[in-house]
Amino acid sequence: MKKSHLFTPGPTPIPPDALLAMAQPIDYHRSDDTVALIKDVLEKLKHVFQTENDVLFLTSSGTGAMEGAVTNLLCRGDRVIVLRSGKFGERWAEICDTYGVNVLPIDVRWGDSVSPERVEAELSSQPDAKAVFATLCETSTGVLHDIEALAGITQNTPTLLVVDAVSALGADDLQMDKWGVDVIVSCSQKGLMTPPGLAFAALSQRAWEATEKSDLPKYYLDYRKAHKRGLEGSVPYTPAVTLLIALQCALNRICDEGIRNTITRHSLMARATRNAVKAIGLPLFASSPANTLTSIRLPKEIDGKAFVKMMRERHGITYAGGQGELSGKIVRIAHLGWMNADDVIVAISAFERGLMEIGYDVELGAGVAAAQEIFTKLTNTE
Repeated sequence: MKKSHLFTPGPTPIPPDALLAMAQPIDYHRSDDTVALIKDVLEKLKHVFQTENDVLFLTSSGTGAMEGAVTNLLCRGDRVIVLRSGKFGERWAEICDTYGVNVLPIDVRWGDSVSPERVEAELSSQPDAKAVFATLCETSTGVLHDIEALAGITQNTPTLLVVDAVSALGADDLQMDKWGVDVIVSCSQKGLMTPPGLAFAALSQRAWEATEKSDLPKYYLDYRKAHKRGLEGSVPYTPAVTLLIALQCALNRICDEGIRNTITRHSLMARATRNAVKAIGLPLFASSPANTLTSIRLPKEIDGKAFVKMMRERHGITYAGGQGELSGKIVRIAHLGWMNADDVIVAISAFERGLMEIGYDVELGAGVAAAQEIFTKLTNTE
C-alpha cells in the first residue's frame, strides 16, 4: 500500500478539520454567515501578517496579488528597483514590464541573498524609484532575503518596499509594522494550509496613498474596491466561499499556536532538515536558507528530474525539483504549514532510501540521526 506525502512548497498538506469544513453545503456569499466569516478571516490574517493594517483578499493565485501590487501602486513610466534572484524575483520584473513600468534590476546569482548595501547604493543612485520589489523567500532557490534590513533602508525614503511573501508567510519572520514594510502579498496554499485560490495583500498608510495616484489599468484586481468591501464583510465579486471556510480553520490553528511560535516551529524543522542534508554529505544550495524549504544541490551524476519522478511514482513522496536554470540540478524539500518533526523524519528517511535505490553511496540513517539530534536537543532544553 502506497501512502502519499507532500513535501512541496505549495500546495502543502491541509489539516483534516479544514478538509471536512469544505465538505459542508455551500452558503450564499452575501449571507450574514459569510459576512461574519470574511470579517473573522481578515481579522485573523492581521495576526499572521504581524500588522494592524487591514488585509484584503482576492480570489486568485498569489500571482494575482503580485500583479495587483503593481497595478495599484504605480503609474505608467514609473521607475522601480526589482531584486531578481530567482524565478519569482523575475516574475516581479515581468509583471512590471507588462504594464510599461521601467525596471531597474538588481540581478543576484541564484542561491545567493541580496546584499542590503547593494540595494542601498542602487536606491541612492535612483532616488526617484517608486518602489523596491523583493521576495522574502525566493521559492525557486530556497534563499531568504533580509527584508528587515531592506525596510530599514526604504522606510526613510519616498520609495515603497513591496514584498512577495507568497511561500514564506507564517514560516519565515516578517514583521510588517515593526520593520516598516509597505506591502506584503501572499496566498492560501503555502503556510496558510488551504487549497490554492486565495491571495492576500496588506498595505501601509503610505502605500494606500500611492493607490490614490496610480493610473495603471485595474478592474478585478482593484485593491481599493477589495479593501472597501472587505471592511463590510463582502467582496466586489464572487468569492471562493469554500476556501474561506477552510482558511478560517487553518487560521484558527495558527492563532492558537501564536504566529511567533509558528515561525519558531518552522525554524526548528528547517534546522533539522539542513543538519540532515549535511550528514548525508550533500551541499545546501541556498547561501542563506529560509525556514520555508531546503534546497539541496545534487551531484552531477544524479538526474534531479528523474529522481523526483521516481520518488513520487514509486514511493508516493513528492519533493519539488529545480526550476528554470536549476532544472534537474536541485531537489527542494518543504517543511511548511501543517508539518512537525515527524514529517521531517519521513522526508529525510525517504530521501536517503531514494538515493540508495539509484545507486548513490549513502549511509542509511545518517540524515535521520542528524535531524533527530536537533529535535532532541530542543526537547532536552525545554
